[in-house]
Amino acid sequence: MMRRNKKQTTPGFQRHCLFCVNGAEAVDYKNVEGMRRYLSSYGKIVPRRRSGVCAKHQRMLAQAIKRARHMALIPYLVR
Repeated sequence: MMRRNKKQTTPGFQRHCLFCVNGAEAVDYKNVEGMRRYLSSYGKIVPRRRSGVCAKHQRMLAQAIKRARHMALIPYLVR
């Protein structure tokens, strides 16, 4: 009897974009606490497959994080 991979047997977990669910038009770079969720412990931007954000809002989110870093609201490096 062959064993199946767990991913093959369980149905996929589908995430929904929080920005689409809340009806957000744009991502605000001044909302630092809201953007911390989309940063890793090292300060990197979390990819779409991990954050569950749609492509449109992921691009907006990345731009907002970069703006917040430039304005010194979020550090570039976390040590």
